[in-house]
Amino acid sequence: MEALYTAEALSTGAGRTGRVITADGTLDLTMAPPQEMGGSGDGANPEQLFAAGYAACFHSALQGVARQRKVSVQDSSVGGRVQIGSNGEGGFQLAVELEVVLPGIPAEQAQELADAAHQVCPYSNATRGNISVTVSVSDD
Repeated sequence: MEALYTAEALSTGAGRTGRVITADGTLDLTMAPPQEMGGSGDGANPEQLFAAGYAACFHSALQGVARQRKVSVQDSSVGGRVQIGSNGEGGFQLAVELEVVLPGIPAEQAQELADAAHQVCPYSNATRGNISVTVSVSDD
């Protein structure tokens, strides 16, 4: 692969209870496990970052597919939900749910656009076959 862009971030402290900062300084976050996992919840966590990154990347892919098909997806949105749980073998696994909202687009066409975006989104390509990813279309 010939890289078009490289993102760089550094985690310091104790990972989930530390700090992450990007090399260019645009992202600088205190990290804390969520209360559901025994933490304080007083900071961001990796699952939130993954949900945000996947939602933004998928939304961009969706807009690209819509442009190619000459479909306006004005006021569209993509919500990302990332779950973490036991893999049953002493480790953990993730699952992702993406919710696509395309106002004014018929449900069948909206699902076709979402499915096409799922084929080109880099996050979708990276996770395919590794974790459960569900893509659904909603009215809100």
